[in-house]
Amino acid sequence: MSTAVVEQKQTPEPRTITTELRFTDKLFRGIVTGGGLISLAILGLIGFFLIYNGFEAIRNAGLAFLTGFEWVDAVPENEQAAAYGIGAMLYGTIVTGILAMIMGVPIAVGTALFLSYYAPEWLKKPMVVVVDVMAAIPSIVYGLWGFFVLMPHAEYWAKLIHKYFSFIPFFDMPAPVYTRSPFIAGLVLAIMITPIVTAISREVFAQTPLERIQAAYALGATKWSMIKAVVFPYGRGGVVGGAMLGLGRALGETVAVYTVLNLVYDIRIEVLLSAGGNVASMIVNKFGEADFVELQALMAAGFVLFLVTLIVNFSANYIINKTARE
Repeated sequence: MSTAVVEQKQTPEPRTITTELRFTDKLFRGIVTGGGLISLAILGLIGFFLIYNGFEAIRNAGLAFLTGFEWVDAVPENEQAAAYGIGAMLYGTIVTGILAMIMGVPIAVGTALFLSYYAPEWLKKPMVVVVDVMAAIPSIVYGLWGFFVLMPHAEYWAKLIHKYFSFIPFFDMPAPVYTRSPFIAGLVLAIMITPIVTAISREVFAQTPLERIQAAYALGATKWSMIKAVVFPYGRGGVVGGAMLGLGRALGETVAVYTVLNLVYDIRIEVLLSAGGNVASMIVNKFGEADFVELQALMAAGFVLFLVTLIVNFSANYIINKTARE
């Protein structure tokens, strides 16, 4: 007679769900947090260095440092006091940045759309490589190319714009001097920021949810209708962020602007006239021959440019967050 062995089934103990981080998680969090704090510390040290060395110039000039149009060294023999103002250069910085945005961002967004939804695979891959390589080209190369290649052709287009649109004050010309103008500088900067905005916009467009795209096609939308109804609303925050990043690059550009733009300490609304400048190129132009007092003024100018860049970046972050909530 066989003996039946009854096995009692034991109820498994419930697993305890814990949020305790493993060592690798703690290590990764520490590395990321440390990297962020180091970057913030470096940013703060740069700002402190600039304001520490340039505070005396700002205190002596007061508000005239931001609104003045003169950059004159002191001449003790003529009892002429130093006068340092970056108003004209600050205006030129904003003008060239806006021109770069107007000319570069539409081309960048159009290129990103073409690479994401229209380009065949055999053309898409080499174009993506070309765009990435263009973003890594040094600014001096853009400056030299703009001076020797772009400037002669851009002068023709500037004359054409003046001929047909001179009734607009921005395109009027008090003197027929078209080379080394804010228009040409903005065109060079537009070419420089186009790869950056294109790369960011393309990545954002590629993250558009596939189910939304398929739903638009299922409702009978064409490709362009789908882009307007789905891709643009989803990716506008990233496009704005990329555009603001490009604007930050344009505002702080030095060598390329210095190569194709005359430094004139005056505010002129005529963007085709050979007169202008920006803060960064002014600093480079004056730094080599500056005495101690002028060097303090240049540090103060660098601090103002530093603040402008921070404001642009914070504005981009605010716009992106506001767009994401809508």
